[in-house]
Amino acid sequence: MSPDPGNPFTVAPTWPTRDLFGVSICAEGMGTVLGIVDETIRRRSQLLIGVVNAAKIVNMQRDAQLRQAVLEAHLILPDGMGVVWAARWLKQRLPGRVTGIDLMHAMLEQGDSRRYRVFCLGATEEVLEEAVARIAKDHPGIVLAGKRNGYFNADEESSVVEEIRASRADLLLVAMSSPKKEVFLAKWWRSLDVPVCHGVGGAFDVLAGKVQRAPAIWQRLGLEWFYRMAQEPGRLWRRYLVTNTLFCRLVLREWVRGVGRSSSDTRRVS
Repeated sequence: MSPDPGNPFTVAPTWPTRDLFGVSICAEGMGTVLGIVDETIRRRSQLLIGVVNAAKIVNMQRDAQLRQAVLEAHLILPDGMGVVWAARWLKQRLPGRVTGIDLMHAMLEQGDSRRYRVFCLGATEEVLEEAVARIAKDHPGIVLAGKRNGYFNADEESSVVEEIRASRADLLLVAMSSPKKEVFLAKWWRSLDVPVCHGVGGAFDVLAGKVQRAPAIWQRLGLEWFYRMAQEPGRLWRRYLVTNTLFCRLVLREWVRGVGRSSSDTRRVS
């Protein structure tokens, strides 16, 4: 991204990244990421967070709009173990994954004592209400700056943006599916006047108890996708089979091209 002279983070902070499939992925763990989040909120600058997993990287090869939207993010995190394993194989080692939902929980926990103002955008009205109630119960120090379900059309986007802007939120959680959340945030983050914007996908469904997340052992083994598929095999088996096959092909292609040489650079918020 080009430097933004209005953003104090044009010159700092920086963090190590690894280049995978043309994407600069943050090579820091959860603790460092939370520090970046807190500093962004303290300075009232802006940080757009993106996450990538195997499926999204595959889709970015086929969807130019999604790719451009993901690359708009200042901080791109490895959401899936497939990305971590691919990085290791291509000699672009990452310390581990930082999933979107884990980061959401960690930011809410951190914000509990810091009185973060949070705006929740996305999901159905029913799921949104249950998710917000769960946040209030688990994190009473969080200030709910506002909420809005995710069912709005393109003509309504500007009014949604104005509602978020008027809330003076510190943190925006966008629980919409991909690529809708990435495209929305890439288009509007500059206008929102929210320090930290984070797309959390289906995390509100988990908060509301509508979807059960895989047990920790499945997550550590990189089988969270399989656990989800087991819950909806008729709808998801073909998608995961095709996506995982294409991702393995991408990794092999990168290895053959010799991209798997050890290298690193730094990424700035701009």
